[in-house]
Amino acid sequence: MRVLIVENEIYLAQSIASKLVEFGYSCEIATHIFEALRDDRYDVVLLSTSFNSKEFYKVIDNHKNSIIILLISYISSDTVSNPMKAGVSDYIQKPFMIEELVRKIKFFESFKRYEMLNETYNIMLESAMIINKPTSLDYKKIKLPLIIHSSKIQISDGFVFSYSKESGLNCKIVDAKLSFDIKALLPNSFVYIRNIDELSPDSRLNLIESLRGTPTIIHSASDHIGFNSLSLGEPRAAMMSDILSIDEYVKQMILLYQDVLPDTEISKKLGISRKSIWERRKKHDIYRQK
Repeated sequence: MRVLIVENEIYLAQSIASKLVEFGYSCEIATHIFEALRDDRYDVVLLSTSFNSKEFYKVIDNHKNSIIILLISYISSDTVSNPMKAGVSDYIQKPFMIEELVRKIKFFESFKRYEMLNETYNIMLESAMIINKPTSLDYKKIKLPLIIHSSKIQISDGFVFSYSKESGLNCKIVDAKLSFDIKALLPNSFVYIRNIDELSPDSRLNLIESLRGTPTIIHSASDHIGFNSLSLGEPRAAMMSDILSIDEYVKQMILLYQDVLPDTEISKKLGISRKSIWERRKKHDIYRQK
């Protein structure tokens, strides 16, 4: 990562640079404000508050997309509060341990990375919600726990992300095959449980019983009695408009359910043997994704 050290105390700047190099950072030093106003882009800017305030804020604006950490001698509105309002990330008071400065840098590195990931995920989720969101559903009337009955887990995913956004609740995604403690759930959150159909019937029943009265949404391709439930079908664009042959119907059902149900369950739903399922997989070149 590229670090720009804007500090008029040259020996201090050189000391910081030499120590940061040991941690793998590439450092440049600017002892005058105009050197910090170039169009070069840096991951981190260490900015001393000892410069003229007018020029000082130009540096903040010039590097507004960088992690900016102030190097201050004392705490006041001019050295901390006002620069923070202008877009500075954090500050550190001189003298300081280099490990403390590195800790701050690494924290904001992670923050920036997750901020970018979050923005990417939001774009993807918005797409999923547009495709799979039921048009007439009032999310405010939904009561948890809830079972989403859907042949495709992606449809359930789209609903859950919509519900999280509309309700303002945080969502913790859990694989039913892995252990988790519902009591450890943070306030203003709910759990979304996937792959419950991959459990044995007894394990599935025990898990569902343990979740009664909890803020939980479960995806399942099977019906479960005693829970609020919501059935979600295929998006309108994906619905089949023509009458299918029996063979084509079986093919479509295998494709729809194979992501959430084992072949044993699919064969029961279709009223055919597992061998017939296998034969149709072979005939239509249908393979489970690993």
